[in-house]
Amino acid sequence: MGERPVREPPGEERDLRRLVLQHERWRGRETINLLPSENFASPQVLRYLGTDLARRYTLPLDQTLHGEKVDNGYAGTRYADAIEELASRLAARLLKGTHASVRPLSGHVAAMSVLAPLLPRGARYLAVQPENGGYDGYAPGFLPAVLGHHVLPLPLNGPTHRADPEEIAALLRRERPDALVLGQSFVLFPYPLRALVEVAHEVGALVLYDASHVLGLVMGGVFQAPLEDGVDVVFGSTHKSFFGPQGGLLATRREDLFRQIDDALIWRVLDNTHLNRIAALAQALLEMERWGAEYAPQVVRNTQALARALDEGGLPMLGASEGYTASHQAFFDGEGLRTRIGTGPAGLARRLENDGLIIDLVGRVGAAEATRLGMREAEMATVGELVHRSVRGEPVAREVRAMRQRFRVPQYC
Repeated sequence: MGERPVREPPGEERDLRRLVLQHERWRGRETINLLPSENFASPQVLRYLGTDLARRYTLPLDQTLHGEKVDNGYAGTRYADAIEELASRLAARLLKGTHASVRPLSGHVAAMSVLAPLLPRGARYLAVQPENGGYDGYAPGFLPAVLGHHVLPLPLNGPTHRADPEEIAALLRRERPDALVLGQSFVLFPYPLRALVEVAHEVGALVLYDASHVLGLVMGGVFQAPLEDGVDVVFGSTHKSFFGPQGGLLATRREDLFRQIDDALIWRVLDNTHLNRIAALAQALLEMERWGAEYAPQVVRNTQALARALDEGGLPMLGASEGYTASHQAFFDGEGLRTRIGTGPAGLARRLENDGLIIDLVGRVGAAEATRLGMREAEMATVGELVHRSVRGEPVAREVRAMRQRFRVPQYC
């Protein structure tokens, strides 16, 4: 019998395949990514995302059904349960906690997983607001509205958003909130955590730390150590300075708080989790445990070097007198940009994208992904020069692609 003819896939299927491959080639091989909210996953992380786990279901339980004690609502999860236990153990260890959950599907869901069970409706908490570099999710119309909370703005000072411990201590004593929620989307420098925790606990407030942006730095032993400094719960997303797949996690040293959070996850915040993501996250955690002490400080050094190269070449950056940053991101001076080149961060981002240089439309730039691909301070100086030349109208896309070809394989894994 003859072979069956190979049929061309339908038009939209061809379109989808083409678009995916174009994205893969462009973002994976031809651009230099300087977004502080993205990173580069290792080949093994990507493999686990595409395993049989991607199509399986789980329902973790700790209850009695029909008189029989069960720990999962489904059969067939013996290996999946062990994978989750391993990932949770690694997350707790890296964050210096005793309990952790890797079930949240994103950093936002991780925030809900903490806020919903620990703060009753009507609770009041302090959080950094967007105008001070905070995460939009903590603005009054978003998570606080959904969960029935009242949010009070946590003041930060200056364009680099620094925390004044005395100012915040006075606010805590005056308002006596139920919680102090730390963490922000625009973050350059660590908080004076011990001082803030002491006063917050003095007035009976929980201290919750959204480490979404700095999670990889915290796990790598730089920036700060929230749980060691007395924070009650740390949580966040897993794909920014930390090089995991997209997702969320949380950790604590307080069993009482963890029990409240864990009990509220199923059928309240979520009813299922993504097993392939948890396996991929466990792999990224293993990589961070082994190489984080080398990776994290290099991220900070690279980001400082990039900010310096951009600033000294004529693109104004904030925080020069403070070394620009102690994190994985630095800030453009928006007003200075408009004066110098006639456009703000969004216009700059669109201009650079045409040459394969990917930056933030809201004024941030970072070096986490470049570091993961093996770049160091010398390469950051080169990237800075490419940015300046692109701004001057020189065609540098070919040089960007050539440089990216030299840094294709992730390091620290």
